[in-house]
Amino acid sequence: MKTDTPQTVYLKDYTVPAYLVDTVDLDFNIETGGTTVTATLAMRRNPAAASQPLILDGDELETLSVTVDGHQVPFAATASTLTISDLPESFTLQTVVRIDPDKNTRLSGLYRSADGYFTQCEAQGFRRITWFLDRPDVMSTYTVTLHADQATYPVLLANGNPVDAGQEANGRHWAKWADPFKKPAYLFAVVAGKLDVLKDTFKTASGRSVQLAIYVEPGKLDQCPHAMAALQKSMKWDEERFGLECDLDHYMIVAVGDFNMGAMENKGLNIFNTKYVLARSDVATDVDFENIDRVVAHEYFHNWTGNRVTCRDWFQLSLKEGLTVFRDQEFGADLHNRQTARIREVRGLRAAQFPEDAGPMAHPIRPASFVEINNFYTSTVYEKGAEVIRMIQTLIGRDGFRKGMDEYFRRHDGQAVTCEDFVAAMAAASGFDFTQFMRWYNQSGTPHVAADGYFDAESKTYTLTCTQSNTRASDEQPYLIPIRVALFAEDGTLLPGSERLLQMTATTQSFVFNEVSEEPVPSLLRDFSAPVTLDFDYTPEQLTLLLAHESDLFNAWEAGQRLASTLILDATAAIAAGQAPVWPGSFVDAARRLLQTQAQRGAAFVAEALTLPGESTLAEALDVVNPDALHAARNALRRHLAEQLEGEFSGLYAGLAPNTAYAPSSEQAGRRALRNVCLGYLLELDTPAVRQLALQQFRGADNMTDQFAALSVLANVNADTCPERDTALADFYARWQHEALVVDKWLAVQSTSRRPDTLATVKTLTAHPAFDIGNPNKVYSLIRAFGANLARFNAADGSAYAFIAERVIELHDRNPQVASRLARCFDRWKKFDASRQAHARAALESIRDHAGLSRDVLEVVTRSLGG
Repeated sequence: MKTDTPQTVYLKDYTVPAYLVDTVDLDFNIETGGTTVTATLAMRRNPAAASQPLILDGDELETLSVTVDGHQVPFAATASTLTISDLPESFTLQTVVRIDPDKNTRLSGLYRSADGYFTQCEAQGFRRITWFLDRPDVMSTYTVTLHADQATYPVLLANGNPVDAGQEANGRHWAKWADPFKKPAYLFAVVAGKLDVLKDTFKTASGRSVQLAIYVEPGKLDQCPHAMAALQKSMKWDEERFGLECDLDHYMIVAVGDFNMGAMENKGLNIFNTKYVLARSDVATDVDFENIDRVVAHEYFHNWTGNRVTCRDWFQLSLKEGLTVFRDQEFGADLHNRQTARIREVRGLRAAQFPEDAGPMAHPIRPASFVEINNFYTSTVYEKGAEVIRMIQTLIGRDGFRKGMDEYFRRHDGQAVTCEDFVAAMAAASGFDFTQFMRWYNQSGTPHVAADGYFDAESKTYTLTCTQSNTRASDEQPYLIPIRVALFAEDGTLLPGSERLLQMTATTQSFVFNEVSEEPVPSLLRDFSAPVTLDFDYTPEQLTLLLAHESDLFNAWEAGQRLASTLILDATAAIAAGQAPVWPGSFVDAARRLLQTQAQRGAAFVAEALTLPGESTLAEALDVVNPDALHAARNALRRHLAEQLEGEFSGLYAGLAPNTAYAPSSEQAGRRALRNVCLGYLLELDTPAVRQLALQQFRGADNMTDQFAALSVLANVNADTCPERDTALADFYARWQHEALVVDKWLAVQSTSRRPDTLATVKTLTAHPAFDIGNPNKVYSLIRAFGANLARFNAADGSAYAFIAERVIELHDRNPQVASRLARCFDRWKKFDASRQAHARAALESIRDHAGLSRDVLEVVTRSLGG
């Protein structure tokens, strides 16, 4: 049975709200079997809107009472709307509804988790709590009162400041909170639970003391100090970098294990997935510690870029998310290692956003339409959106960008605005004309830049000619593309005066460098100055020179990635044709030199440079992907490097052995990363001695980074029997089975394994006590992670496609958001051969034809099928 196609919402149809809500007073009576919500709204007609009935949004609400100015009024209700006609210019509306958060498996609105009740209202979850104008351009001040059993739910929280609290009959209690700032409904939050709390303070630049609190499940307080330190560092950084001071008296973070997203910036009451709060050296890796820094910062930074100034409508999502990702990237770069942070950002962009830009869910960072807004919390909106913000700073400079931010807040503090408003503030502050630049906001697809260089010895000029295109664009108008360049001599020295920022504004454009005495090697798109794909006909010798000498570490890394990509793609074709791949000695020599430079260039950089391009990134360079041949080619190059550099890897592994107590510092993390890269290469040899080396590290590690690295390499061993692998997996689970986040790692390391029996393992794990299909983290760790396993998900017989389709169907009634994200595993199914496409189409059609399919999943599947 085919589900009816849901309604599409278009940006062009935006109209202002017909009514405004000045104040909201909410009363929550939380009881077993249901929660009663009384909403008292001070409302008035919007003078900027045409006169019309009041239409409120709702979802799964049992309406008990509706009054206007104290009197019962007639209303018309559907499953999603409540309409009232003949209203005065201003009035007080009171509704009483009953909701059942205990049965709310969608984790949207108010829902029950193990430690109490929590909310998630972005994007449209508030309508699952009470009838309301659930749109971001309706901003109101909120007062909230919560009533609950005191023994079961001793902690009662809401946005803002505590006003009062007291006891009630039958062991119940109440608490009242008031938020002095106007906010849209999506930033509303309440929590009622049994939680432990870590408290601290922060003194702002103006001398105010802000009370800080992090609430976690009982027994986890010892895993909170890093998150608290990250919050305090974020607050200080935002004051120093952007002059933005915390405006609140109380700032709270609450961690919950059942959460669809990473975290949510509700005004003053952030609700986080536990994975971005809890950390201790024995349960969290270096990557976890850094992610916590970034996510805590991200949600705090939203207090200004998202809360104080919010989105007019959901099409403007990147207004807050792209800008705030850029801000947390800059914070992370300042806190850790700027060069390697940039490398990881671009690696992630190429692995996730570039395929999205080329696939069926492609959309601009400011979409023109959507069916379900939850489907547009994407890498394009977030990560590409951040790259667009980065380009603005590149074009007008860091000081100009700061002035633009100041102007943005001067103009729009307390308002719900658009992407155009943000760019207009940047233009006003800098004098830069961003008219052409706005194309980045309105077009999907990744622009392609083809570059060619010509050296004229007689005139001593070097001419760089660039041509841009975008096959996904709706027209042929060019983008404004900032391209950072530099020229290098044949001996690897930087040519004086050659570092330039080129502004490409035409479809084809030439740039001339004067006083160039020898044919140079150009370094293009330094620091990845624009989110484009770049073609330049580099020779292996030129790339090797850049890898060895480029002072911009991103482009040094990029040169190595280009070298490796060419080798792997050539080997893929050879293997598909039944031929043996050929590995030139020059690549091994380049890798050897990298290992020798770790003291000068930093262990973190060398670790990144020795990490080969991922299979999903490589696949985007192929018209038709043979996943088995690609997988074999990449692994063959790893084995070749291991064989040729065994002595170097072994020596460096020993030389980088820890000699101080663990700390999640940038310097220590870089050493651990490089040491574990060496271990990974050595495991390619698959000798008994190396297996024992990995098992020794697993058993002897005093931190999760090293223990999990050893487990990860052992999990990839292909041999039919590998007692070290079996021992490590069993021991890891036995030790950590009561730490949910560590168990997520155990699930993921098996679902991402390159072993041929990975699907069978994943199927077995779905019945394991460690797995819970109702918990998003478990689904992401086991099933969605498997969907990103290029070779095993795209098995020739289609068995993995069928498995994922069954899981999407299983999830769609329980949690449509998680199900739709899982359905995105099929985005690139048309990149494969006809037989795999047939299997994938059958799997997608089985989802599409399931009765009553949620619109979240239906939009993804319909677009993926191309209809």
